[in-house]
Parts: sequence; C-alpha cells; structure tokens
Amino acid sequence: QVQLVESGGGLVQAGGSLRLSCAVSGRTFSIFRMGWLRQAPGKEREFVAAISWSSGATNYADSVKDRFTISRDNAKNTVYLQMNNLKPEDTARYYCAAELRTRRGWDSWGQGTQVTVSS
Repeated sequence: QVQLVESGGGLVQAGGSLRLSCAVSGRTFSIFRMGWLRQAPGKEREFVAAISWSSGATNYADSVKDRFTISRDNAKNTVYLQMNNLKPEDTARYYCAAELRTRRGWDSWGQGTQVTVSS
C-alpha cells in the first residue's frame, strides 16, 4: 500500500500562486506515476497533472497547462504542484493520487487539500 498526505492549500487572490505538497510513504517502489486531481463543489473529480515516478515525464490538463507544474523529489518521496496565475475556476479540493505498476488506474488517494481562489 501507498499512503499520501497533502499540504499547502489555502486562500489566494486571483493571479496568485500556491504550492501543494504530497508526502508519499509505504511501498513507493510499486508506484508507476503520481498525479493531482481536483473536485469542485457540484462537479466531478477531474485530472490536473501527472508525473512518471521513474522518468519524470509529465502531462497536464489543457486548463492548467502553462500555469501549473508538477514535480517530484524521489529522495524525499514528495510530489509537488506549483500553481501560478491562479483563477477563481481553479477553486477546488485537490487530491494527490498514486497509480501503481499494475496500471489499474488511481489506486491510492490522499485526503485532499482545499484551494480557494478569490476574484
């Protein structure tokens, strides 16, 4: 099993920045990739960004491309999401997730951290 704990959310004005962190523990050798997903009130959870645990290759949702950057520090077992030029529509609860090498989708989830962007 893999355990995930997010931190770094908060309230920020539009145009501001936040950095989310996800501390990863447990069977980290079994991780294929890490991701950030978000869910706004009344909406379905949506993909934000992902990073390969081994190669560091990344991919992003179109809505955050060029504003958000996902990165990982394998030595610290931590994944980050740097969010710049935040918009009110980025307001959501952000979840860290892990997909294992079994490639069955997102297997493990954190508890989430709230990001609120005021206009």
